[in-house]
Amino acid sequence: MTVRLATADDAADVTRLMIGFRDWSKRDWPSDEAFGGGVERLLADENTDFLLGAVDGRTAAGVCQLRYRYGVWMDALDCLLEDLYVEDPARRHGLGEALVNAAVERARERGCRRIELDVNDANTPALTLYERLGFSSYVEFLGGHNRFMRLHL
Repeated sequence: MTVRLATADDAADVTRLMIGFRDWSKRDWPSDEAFGGGVERLLADENTDFLLGAVDGRTAAGVCQLRYRYGVWMDALDCLLEDLYVEDPARRHGLGEALVNAAVERARERGCRRIELDVNDANTPALTLYERLGFSSYVEFLGGHNRFMRLHL
């Protein structure tokens, strides 16, 4: 199993995996072209990282998108774990956990003091993974379907 920081040369793999996430989410928008352009734009943005993970060490089968911003409450960068997706054949091999652990390490390297994410209550495997890795939930909106979670670093 390998996890590495994506570069501009990885745009096709990142785009393929993000489109896979869109499709898994049963959405049909944004278009494939919009994802391609968005990924290229974000790969060039110093406030965004994509991590790619592979079970076989070669073929990217998982992606994690990290976004950074300064947080006055932490007096440091905050990291938003914006997207995490693992293709079906690579699930249940520990790739999601490896991507989250690499995200935490990358956030520390960047000087972040907190990682935040949201996860749908119906996505039990993801929710269980995040809780097992130390993330905790908090109530933001009454009756909402998303959990907003954070891990202080």
